[in-house]
Amino acid sequence: MANKQRDKVRKQEKFFKGLIYASAAITVIIVISIIGYILIMGLPNVTSEFLTENVTSLGRTGGIFPIIINTLYLIGLGLLFSVPISVMAAIYLTEYAKKGRLVDFIKLCTENLAGIPSVIFGLFGFLLFGRIFGLGWSLLNGSITVAIVIMPTLIRTTQEALITVPDSFREGSLALGATKWKTIYKVVLPSAMSGIFSGVALSMGRIIGETAALYLTLGSGTKLVSDVMQSARSLALHLYILVSEGLSPGNAYATAAVLIIVILILNLSASLFTYRMKKKLGMDK
Repeated sequence: MANKQRDKVRKQEKFFKGLIYASAAITVIIVISIIGYILIMGLPNVTSEFLTENVTSLGRTGGIFPIIINTLYLIGLGLLFSVPISVMAAIYLTEYAKKGRLVDFIKLCTENLAGIPSVIFGLFGFLLFGRIFGLGWSLLNGSITVAIVIMPTLIRTTQEALITVPDSFREGSLALGATKWKTIYKVVLPSAMSGIFSGVALSMGRIIGETAALYLTLGSGTKLVSDVMQSARSLALHLYILVSEGLSPGNAYATAAVLIIVILILNLSASLFTYRMKKKLGMDK
């Protein structure tokens, strides 16, 4: 009887293990298929001229050099607005706030904000920053809006990174006479830096791939911006406009290929940085 029960358990374990492997394999195949198809269709159109020339005829001809630079500006400004606020909010919730209904309510609000469709944030940015504050369709408006979009994710990932730091690190620092803030600044934050940077990398990917919120706030300017009050396009928004208006399938595929390559570079850089941080802190074992 016991042997039959063990055989039954082993069969169930093998079945679910095979199901997990099959699900993972299907996911990998789908991702590789999508990326492979885009790269096969797009890379032949990615030339040096395409990467260095300006946009002409609304994207029918020319390159995407201003679009790439404007995307980098958007990422930089978005992170500049969001990272300090998000990290400080996570530090307060994790290290200072007393556990209770208020903290639970803030966490609930953060989780709900993370699940709100980005087009709602875009409409909010369009009405508040664009109309009431007079920013219009501009790089500044788009940057502030995407900063709000990624803040919930940054707060949650930073909280998780801070929670993983052992309490013994804090207790040891406090026992040596360090203040609470010095303990956080000198001990906790460096130990959690790899996790925080991973959240920043995820946020960069979110900014690059954002379209709905930026369509309502960033505008559709194709020139290289020299002022944060000028309209601009990101790579994803440029791709959306090319596809939706049928301007140039070749340039659309090429833009998609460049977009995928940029995201892959960011993800690989984040993984490399995280590995080096863990190795430096002796956490790679």
